[in-house]
Parts: sequence; structure tokens; C-alpha cells
Amino acid sequence: MTWIAVAVGGALGSVARHWVNLQLAHRLERSVPYATLVVNVIGCVTIGALAGRIAGGRLHMTPVIRTFVFVGVLGGFTTFSSFALDTFTLGHGGDPVAAFWNVVGQVGLGLGGVWLGFYLGVSTGGTFGLEPHGAPFSIEIA
Repeated sequence: MTWIAVAVGGALGSVARHWVNLQLAHRLERSVPYATLVVNVIGCVTIGALAGRIAGGRLHMTPVIRTFVFVGVLGGFTTFSSFALDTFTLGHGGDPVAAFWNVVGQVGLGLGGVWLGFYLGVSTGGTFGLEPHGAPFSIEIA
């Protein structure tokens, strides 16, 4: 049952993210980087509010419902909210050093991974939309 909850929640979160992407692309004529910023902030506020209500005893969720919302819906919408909650939990729980290194590791390794993957993709024959003269690279998802 938990796997189904994750799958259904992830589908809903992904559709919601795509909807935000389309709305901002339509209103602003481009979605990058605004759609990512909007979903990340919405996801962070939502996961923080839910975690605060649960921690304060004002919201009770079964393990399956919690997994549906946190892993499924919010995970499909944005994983940045999970990263932010993990970092907050470490810092709030009295381990600011681990919180700091979580930020450094996630951002540094994440950007490094994108760079490495991009480099490997281009160097193995894929151009990923690069013009022959090295024009700026951008991915617009619509």
C-alpha cells in the first residue's frame, strides 16, 4: 500500500509542478528559473508547515498518509523541500555542523554531478542542444 501511495502522490506532485511550469511560461514567456524557484518555495513552506503541525501535535497522519504527502506529493513537486527539511531538522536538533555540511554536500555534489553528467554526455557524442560554436545552453521544459 505504501508504494501505491508514493506512486499516486508522486504523479499528483509532478502534474502540479508541470502546471506551475506551464503557467509561468505562459505569463512570463519563460519558466527558467522562476518555476523552479516557485515550486521550491511552495514546497518548503508546505513541508515546514506540515512538519510543524505534526511536531506540535496539531496534525496526525498515518504512516501511509504521511508517506503519500511527504514522499509522494511533495517529492513529485519538489525534492528541494525534503532537502530543506532535513537541513532544518539537523540544525534545529542541535547539529549545526551536520546541517552546514548537508548544504555544502547537496549543493556542491549536485552541481558537480550535473557538470560531470553534462561533460560526459557531450564528450560521448551527445550535443544536448549545444550549437557548434558553443552557444549558451538552456533547457526550457514546457
